[in-house]
Amino acid sequence: MDTYRAFLAIIISFVILLGYQYFFVGMNPPATVTETVQPQQGQQAQTAVPAEPARPEAVAQPSAGASLPAVSYDREPKNITIDTDLYTAILSEDGGTIRSFVLKNHKETNAENSPGMQLVKTDATQGFPLQFSWGTAVTPQVLYSTDKEKLRLSHDKASAELRMVGQAANGLTVERVYGFNNDSYLIDVSIKVRNSAENLLQGIPQLELVNVRFEGVASPADNFLFAGPVAYINGELQEIDSDDFKDGPTTLQGNIEWAGFEGNYFLCGIVPLEGAGASFTARGTENLANTHLAGTLDTLQPGTEKEYKYHVFYGPKKLDMLKNIGYNLDKSVNFGWFDVIAKPTLWLLNLFYEYCRNYGVAIILVTVLFKAAFWPISQKGLKSMKNMQKLQPKMVKIKEKYKNDPTRMNQEVMSLYKTYKVNPLGGCLPMVLQIPVFFALYKVLLQSIELRHAPFMLWISDLSAPDRLWLGFDIPYLGGLPVLTLLMGASMFFQQKLSPTTADPTQAKIMMFLPVIFTFMFLNFASGLVLYWFINNLLSILQQVLINRETKKPEAAQA
Repeated sequence: MDTYRAFLAIIISFVILLGYQYFFVGMNPPATVTETVQPQQGQQAQTAVPAEPARPEAVAQPSAGASLPAVSYDREPKNITIDTDLYTAILSEDGGTIRSFVLKNHKETNAENSPGMQLVKTDATQGFPLQFSWGTAVTPQVLYSTDKEKLRLSHDKASAELRMVGQAANGLTVERVYGFNNDSYLIDVSIKVRNSAENLLQGIPQLELVNVRFEGVASPADNFLFAGPVAYINGELQEIDSDDFKDGPTTLQGNIEWAGFEGNYFLCGIVPLEGAGASFTARGTENLANTHLAGTLDTLQPGTEKEYKYHVFYGPKKLDMLKNIGYNLDKSVNFGWFDVIAKPTLWLLNLFYEYCRNYGVAIILVTVLFKAAFWPISQKGLKSMKNMQKLQPKMVKIKEKYKNDPTRMNQEVMSLYKTYKVNPLGGCLPMVLQIPVFFALYKVLLQSIELRHAPFMLWISDLSAPDRLWLGFDIPYLGGLPVLTLLMGASMFFQQKLSPTTADPTQAKIMMFLPVIFTFMFLNFASGLVLYWFINNLLSILQQVLINRETKKPEAAQA
């Protein structure tokens, strides 16, 4: 049983080391691939019209990453700047697209002089977000006109609209109206398609996003976190990995509440209103995703128009804010299997932060709270290990006496456990119970926008990144010195020294090797998680000291 307990601890450590890579890739169900939306039956024209205009127009879907055709206009398209307290955006008359969207409250990097976070990282050859098409009758290359060059929102002017009008082929007029609010990342978008021709026209509305990974400086965590096309369809979050569309487009159909592109901390999404979204298609390459939110086939009689309404969200994935916005946008903050633990943990972190204004201190307070909750279980486990240590001499005698009879030896050992009311697995139970909390807290510290670039103290300036103390020169494979991680490893080593050991020296050495495994494992973990484990170790040491003192008193009394 001692060997079982020792190797179980080793297995648990490797579960933590390797298991998080599996779980943090994402455990959502695979995206359901269906065919691209086709014109619905029963929507054919009721009047005779010339063959060309009456034919339903196909949805134009240029390949992501391919150079878009150059278009010559009779004048230079104008750029319009929208400045709010939350962001600065630039829209262009060339297609009515977003050319820039910079968040004011979030930086690209943790550097002091870093610019605001730019959520539009594509260029003209790759295309820009919010291209609109209506079959082939309205292509993305439409020159719009507007009488504004800048909109400045503030507390005194909380909202404003930008109206753009463009002329497309076949006598179609397209009118875009954008609605901006000073205190919200949500943008209202209304697009009217008016048939000014003499013939009936048909088309499928389609609003397009194009994105590259926009998290800024790459980190080791990027290998384990999802970034790509995403949609909330039929009450489930569907994340489309780049491998899913490397051989062709992936199309999802159903009740689409929102769709777009997400990274670890930011979301670029479209909320279709009044049936404006019937299918969501993703295509592209590993680093570039072209996504299309399409409606159903519509028919416009001469002199009629059709309006399509959307909300567009470009902003941080802050859980409370997304819940207040609605439309289930908060589902983009996805902690996977550990949601039930992770979201209350995030709530606790934010609660403590409201009082201490430091997320490092908030992590310490959450750790103390978790330790207090686990204290009775840990107490029993540590006492069980202490009792196991006392039984070692008796177990050695049993093994020696029945070394040629394994069945009898196991019976005698189990009888010994029963007599002294010892659970041989009791020492491992607290560690097993803490694994879900470990994973949940890891997800919170790695995925929550609140922890991004959040400082603690001294050299720890970002609790979502590995801790490194810059020494003025690079340490191979590390860069700086991982001081907190080394302290965590030392605390774990000291904890092992205080813990009851087995009589077998080999088993004891195996257990003492665990701190080395954990230290290497934590080198690239978020410093916030290392802080949690370090404080947890210190509290465990305190608990072990108290138990050692408690068990020594009866022994002294008996002596």
